[in-house]
Amino acid sequence: MRVALPEASPEERAHSERLAALIRQEIEAAGGALDFARYMELALYAPGLGYYSAGATKFGAAGDFVTAPELGFVFARCLARALAPTLRETQGGILELGPGSGALAAELLLELDRLDALPSRYRLLETSADLRERQRATLLRRCPHLHKFAEWLDAPPAAPWRGALIANEVIDALPARLFALRENGLFARSVGVGAHGEFVWRERAADAALTNAVTQAFGETASLPQPYLSEVRPLLAPWFAEVSRQLKQGTALFIDYGYSRAEYYAPSRRAGTLRCHYRHRAHDNPLILPGLQDITAHVDFDALVAAGNATGFTQSVQSSQAEFLIAHGLDEVFAAAHAQAADETTRYRLAQEIKRLTLPGQMGEAFRVMELRTLSGRQEVVRTSARE
Repeated sequence: MRVALPEASPEERAHSERLAALIRQEIEAAGGALDFARYMELALYAPGLGYYSAGATKFGAAGDFVTAPELGFVFARCLARALAPTLRETQGGILELGPGSGALAAELLLELDRLDALPSRYRLLETSADLRERQRATLLRRCPHLHKFAEWLDAPPAAPWRGALIANEVIDALPARLFALRENGLFARSVGVGAHGEFVWRERAADAALTNAVTQAFGETASLPQPYLSEVRPLLAPWFAEVSRQLKQGTALFIDYGYSRAEYYAPSRRAGTLRCHYRHRAHDNPLILPGLQDITAHVDFDALVAAGNATGFTQSVQSSQAEFLIAHGLDEVFAAAHAQAADETTRYRLAQEIKRLTLPGQMGEAFRVMELRTLSGRQEVVRTSARE
């Protein structure tokens, strides 16, 4: 996929080169080939240098991509209607993973206030100091009277809690291992350094962990075309267990783009789902502009369900984003906002927002919503899982 990308500024290129130097050191220490999952982790999360750790604008029109909460308030108001019953039942709080600019937190708090279903606390799990400041500024600007509910965390809660966990476009940015299935075997795709210091692809025989992960995803691989390139996330299950471990009663909602396992690893999808985003251009080369571009891969929702089931959750709802929004008051939200719109321009923007959120060619079908609810015996399941 060849895409013309805007030129990075000299300052941006200098920043990227500092991160590239760090990655080259790791490649050398690894013997000349660094597993792609580690490359992706550094490119996105290296302290002070990675894409999500540094200070550049990521979200919205001025950034590299737009998430549903950045489009306006419709997504958050429907999501609030989905969360309100759980918050009333548990009298608990909200934990948002990867809260981005804080737009979702602000609109959720405002709508939950209108629904008389405010959480006991709204905790934002955010390790980037820069993003924390942006989130605080967003909350103070949009809902200053509700800022007192916000609390920022560096790690998942250490004490038991009840309520709702939210992850909007988070799993797609978890580091993924890339593999190549070829006629002569299974290979791990790694990153090396070329003659001029550029990053290049390397391949080496798959290790036992990658082989096991691919076997779980595929079962029998002989029917797949070769070469076949794709990705797996072996760390999804332990990541899920960690972020949800202390949620004893409530629901976990994951919104992301992805597929069922059969769709994900269909023979026709032989190039995988890895994508990069730079200033609203999507392309498939993660080896350029480290620290300046987002790197993502789609979510295997069957793997997410399995991760939840293994730690005492049960699948409650899986739907397209369009179906989810319609089921949770989209018509009501639209009617109220349309009636309150000050002018025709505002009404037009509202209609465009809803189209982008719901149409099949936009976010409506590409994004899926997975709701996992706790089981009555979850505490025992978690303890057993931890011992194992």
